[in-house]
Amino acid sequence: MGMEHTGWLLDLFADPRGGVILWLLGDDGERYRFQQSFPITFYAAGPAARLRALWRYLEKQSIPVKLSRTQHRDLFQPQPLTVLAVQVAEPARQPRLFQQVARHFPDLTYYDADLQLTLRYSAVHHVFPLARCWVRVSQAGQVEAITALDSPWDLDPSPPTLRILEIEPDNDPAHACPTHLSLRFERHTYELPLEPIRPLLVGLRSIINRHDPDLLLTSWGDTWLMPHLLDLSQQADLSLPLNREAGLAPAHKPERTYFSYGQVVHQGRQVLLYGRWHIDRYNAMLFHDYGMHGIYELSRVTSLPIQTAARVSPGSGISAMQMLTALRQGILVPWHKQQAERPKTILDLMRADQGGLVYQPTVGLHYDVAEIDFISMYPSIMVHFNISPETVGSSRAIADAAPRLGSPGEPQPQGLVPITLAPLLEKRLAFKTCLATLPPWHPQRKIYQARASAHKWLLVTCFGYLGYKNARFGRIEAHEAVTAYGREALLRAKEAAEDLGFDVLHLYVDGMWIAKPGAFQVTDFQPVLEAISERTGLPIALEGIYRWLAFLSSRVDARVPVANRYFGVFQDGSIKVRGIEARRRDTPPFIARAQAEMLVELAKVSQAMPIDRHLPDILDLLRRKLAALRAGRLPLEQLLVAQKLSRTLDEFRTPSPVARAARQLLAVGKTTSPGERVRFLYTRGEPGVYAWNLPEPPDPSSVDVERYSELLLRAATTLLEPFGVSKQLLYQWLFSNAAYCAPPGQLPSRQTSVLPLWTSRHLLDG
Repeated sequence: MGMEHTGWLLDLFADPRGGVILWLLGDDGERYRFQQSFPITFYAAGPAARLRALWRYLEKQSIPVKLSRTQHRDLFQPQPLTVLAVQVAEPARQPRLFQQVARHFPDLTYYDADLQLTLRYSAVHHVFPLARCWVRVSQAGQVEAITALDSPWDLDPSPPTLRILEIEPDNDPAHACPTHLSLRFERHTYELPLEPIRPLLVGLRSIINRHDPDLLLTSWGDTWLMPHLLDLSQQADLSLPLNREAGLAPAHKPERTYFSYGQVVHQGRQVLLYGRWHIDRYNAMLFHDYGMHGIYELSRVTSLPIQTAARVSPGSGISAMQMLTALRQGILVPWHKQQAERPKTILDLMRADQGGLVYQPTVGLHYDVAEIDFISMYPSIMVHFNISPETVGSSRAIADAAPRLGSPGEPQPQGLVPITLAPLLEKRLAFKTCLATLPPWHPQRKIYQARASAHKWLLVTCFGYLGYKNARFGRIEAHEAVTAYGREALLRAKEAAEDLGFDVLHLYVDGMWIAKPGAFQVTDFQPVLEAISERTGLPIALEGIYRWLAFLSSRVDARVPVANRYFGVFQDGSIKVRGIEARRRDTPPFIARAQAEMLVELAKVSQAMPIDRHLPDILDLLRRKLAALRAGRLPLEQLLVAQKLSRTLDEFRTPSPVARAARQLLAVGKTTSPGERVRFLYTRGEPGVYAWNLPEPPDPSSVDVERYSELLLRAATTLLEPFGVSKQLLYQWLFSNAAYCAPPGQLPSRQTSVLPLWTSRHLLDG
């Protein structure tokens, strides 16, 4: 008679001896290892003669297979497709067999060939990573039945009690060679010297065996720590129990560089474990945004393994969800995308492919401004209007579809993309509702925010993935249809606001900023929300009401507005910034922090309390920052610039600062790949930069103080110009009476320099 267990699914992977291995965290706190038979199938389509040749070829292979002819649905074909089904009893051997088949029969079309094992398993058994499960197993440990006791769409799933061991070297290995490791497990802390090797390995092995962690959470674990430990283990001939699955070695994936959404992205090599997880904080996608709770949520809704969900982009998560939907709907998943863009005339292309609507903002300072956003506009459009690669019509029909906005078109079967997105969108809306009602101190708030952030990234990328050139279920016409609906929705929102007497200050793809004299309460804007919802049929929300909001112009030409460069303060005192220095990742921390401190002071400004009451404090803050910079009191880490290398070094005609820093690293044997961020300091003279990760520390006296001063004052000007303080005026106030050349620490005082100038109205007039 079989035994029954309940618990959480921790890991699932192919067993080299056949079938799959499951690790379960039981309700009793024990970790259980089970095996299960799980044959997998891929399909081939093509001329009957070629399929017969493939059949004969497979019968001669050493890997046992079960062959049959069957019919399945291709999403883009009107009729079921006759295919050759190749069932492989041993999942671990399927990838190698398929590679052989694809190499010998490149002219055939393949389906379900390279799917993640957890997606296949989830499609069959309806379980997913971290699912709470009921399992019945035989006396030999073979799974006889498995059932999920919760759903990936539950808002508050029962959480497992995970054991987490954190490991971190004392230095960034790219900057300086670490000397010891710090380990933390619950209340226990350990310090292990990296030398001598054998005591290090013995100590680490003892800690892992003692605590048996479910997760190794590391810093630089993928790119340095784990490979280093494995090399030391091999040198000392002393094994480390990194895997729970003792019969398998850790899996390695090489580093890679790719182009995504207009940016070059670099991902370091990866080290993945079996039976327990390894996650590197610095090699996990968006870990800084949503942390481990977001990773858990991504894994649950995408059915990707925890270690994979942590490292892949949100686009890969959406792709996995679409594949899972296809498997459950009996739809074949193509190995490669097969749908090319339909032929269009230039006029049709210009008409259909216009992107999102952007309205040039009204530059300057505005009071009592409401920001109104469509809630997940593009995903909502896909679901509400059933936009999917297989449901779109001709390009002309797409361009003409938007006038039907407000009521769905003719009924038709729900498309694959709407089926995939509907529960995700519903859950995100539920999280937003919960967050709106929870008080700031509530312990569940942080978890909800992390989960909602994970959903946000999935929903943001689902639109781009719809038109992505390599998307399995992508089609550019569907992408164009979504933007057509989006433009029409935003135009109708603008008309609704203007009909009610509001001024529209800015439109940006899915958001709108409006103002009206006398309107400054939530109830004043409720009629606009209702009118927009009625005219578009899409969910809309009031993001907030700004006490004041500043839209900025281009640095190159002050007459040209910049669509996504603004800052403002909501009525509750919270600050929102876009496109300014504090938001940019290449801004030195010292300057970003200084600008943030100035913003905190500016947040006190209101119509009743104008800036002239706060400007002396802001200028005093600036003088202190400049004095600290010129006196050399700042740690050099606060002056670091981190810029991304956009191409290989030999592709630069005129080396940029980041390229010059990368050349310095290359000269000492440290290579950087496109997509990696290089940290450096601005220095005086040639070459003008000093790479932070060079073996020798930089000379503090070589720092280009004048350049950092200019960057600081530029950040201050960004904030003050909307309030009428120009760059020239700011310099006059700060550096009058030759104060700029004064010795460090002797910049003009607030009383002698700022106040008399501030009260001189002729300076205000410029």
